[in-house]
Parts: sequence; C-alpha cells; structure tokens
Amino acid sequence: MSFDEDDNESIDVKVQKALDCPCVAELKNGPCGSPFVDAFSCFLKSTEEEKGSDCVKPFIALQDCIKVNPEAFSKEILEEEENDEEAEKSNLKVRAPAWSRESKPKL
Repeated sequence: MSFDEDDNESIDVKVQKALDCPCVAELKNGPCGSPFVDAFSCFLKSTEEEKGSDCVKPFIALQDCIKVNPEAFSKEILEEEENDEEAEKSNLKVRAPAWSRESKPKL
C-alpha cells in the first residue's frame, strides 16, 4: 500500500504509520530524531505542487543537525561526490525545485 492509498485515514495517522516503519527507526531515535521527524512529517503532509517545497526550514534544521552530529551517520551519507566525473556516471540526478528555477522579475 502506498502512502496515499487509504483515503479513510487522516494525514496524521498516515504520517505516524510512516514514522513507525523500522526503516526510519535509526534516524528517528538518533541525535537528530526531532529534526528528522519534523522534516519527514512536513514532506509527507505537503500539498504543494512541488512536493516538499514548503518544508525548506525543517530540512535545513535536519541538515544542520547532521553536520553537528557526523558520528551518528554513515560515511556515505556525509561524503559528497568526489568529482564531477563520478556524478556524471551516477544515475541519480539532483534537480532544483521548480519554484527555484522560475525567472524572477527584473527590478
């Protein structure tokens, strides 16, 4: 069942079920548990066209917590791609949200 399949449940119940998943237990119970729960919950509850674009502040708080507690996270999470060549070989691409790519009016 996907997150949105059961329309009879409230969004808060769905979020709680997602947070109860063993796959996020380590993040939820670690030193950045509160910022993780805030960011994850915000993303799941987001109704913006660009899902999660209204959750920038909670994700920045999570990122700041991760930077302060590097020992709690695996080396892979903390390392950036070593060079552009590795990034080009990767199948994963990071795209800025649509709202950040919109042209801004000239003043």
